[in-house]
Amino acid sequence: MRKTPITLQELREKIYAKAKAEPQWRFWGMYTHVCKKETLMSAYKLAKAKNGSPGIDRKTFEDIEREGLEEYIEKLREELKSEKYYPNKYREVEIPKTNGKKRLLKIPTIRDRIVQGALKLVIEPIFEADFQDGSYGFRPKRSTHDAVHRVDSALFSGKISVIDIDLSKYFDNIRHHILFEKVAERINDPKIMHLLKIICKTAGRKGVPQGGVISPLLANIYLNEVDKMLEKAKKTTGNKVEYSRYADDLVILVEPGYGWTDKVYRRLKEELQKIEVEINEEKSQIVEMTGGKSFRFLGFEFRMVRGRNGRMRPDLKPNKKSRKKLLDKLRDLFKRYKSQPVAPIVEKANPIIRGWVNYFRIGNSSRVFGYIDVWVDKKLRRHLMRARKRKGFGWKRWSREKLLNMTGIYTDYHIEYYRPKVNQLNMSHKP
Repeated sequence: MRKTPITLQELREKIYAKAKAEPQWRFWGMYTHVCKKETLMSAYKLAKAKNGSPGIDRKTFEDIEREGLEEYIEKLREELKSEKYYPNKYREVEIPKTNGKKRLLKIPTIRDRIVQGALKLVIEPIFEADFQDGSYGFRPKRSTHDAVHRVDSALFSGKISVIDIDLSKYFDNIRHHILFEKVAERINDPKIMHLLKIICKTAGRKGVPQGGVISPLLANIYLNEVDKMLEKAKKTTGNKVEYSRYADDLVILVEPGYGWTDKVYRRLKEELQKIEVEINEEKSQIVEMTGGKSFRFLGFEFRMVRGRNGRMRPDLKPNKKSRKKLLDKLRDLFKRYKSQPVAPIVEKANPIIRGWVNYFRIGNSSRVFGYIDVWVDKKLRRHLMRARKRKGFGWKRWSREKLLNMTGIYTDYHIEYYRPKVNQLNMSHKP
């Protein structure tokens, strides 16, 4: 009787279960799963869903499908099976940062995105079984909101001595030999290791490319021992320590009065030194959350305020940098469409405002939202009045309700309570 082939989802679930049950097990025979048509096709669909820009070969998803997707995947599959596959160079794009500096993105071709995605689909479940509870970046069923809520809960419980860590050029400085050693602790498959090495080495002598499909997983593997150290600190101190990490953004929260803050910081530096990761001392700080002091994490600014019941509670809202970024985007939009009707401005502004508000609506953002709402309202009024060659804001000409009905601008600024998801790992990836 012929055995029914296992699906990719079933495979991922079995790998995860095995890795969770046997933490010392080294997986072999994984490369054959990377080469499967189902894996490559799933990786293609995931890449297409993100609709990223083309790589150095300028080939788009439309080009691939016009030429024949089935044939394209089959050709790539044969390259992998015969071990003749080699990645193309990355296309380098500089993205301006708010501090005036630039971030270098290295964009792989779609062909290489498919291979990286296939490799990730196969090996991700192994390392997901090893990752710690305080790690949130780019992991299945976890989000930035989950990471933010963890910090909020820790502050609420009295852990108000905060170690705010900035890692210096983390993605660019990952040491390949250390990374490969960490991967090899769980994978005993020379073909997988070779594929991983050529993917990393194509990007440079060190670091993992920001823009690579598999880079976030590799970055989490690299810092997993740091997470384990922090989990141990939680147990050692009787849960007087908490932490939340999203990729290279890390905050550690400590209950004051026990002398643990300096000890944890020293241990953190020791653990980072082992993997040759440097702390940016200028941007890192230890903050005692008293007297209105604050710190920033994932776009939010946290501080302690006195609630109506007289107790101190955490207050989180969009930080100034996040607000400025939004207003600069909208200001540029109004400027570019200065001589155009209001409809194209609203069409482009609505997704920007909606995305920003949806991200920050879990915080104490009412006043900030009110400011944004009024700012947009005034910008629309000035645009409409200029079109009529008049000055002012047209307060008498258009009521608030009439302006909204006429323009269709986004106005849903309500606040929501954070609702944690059920903590259940789903190893399926449905595009």
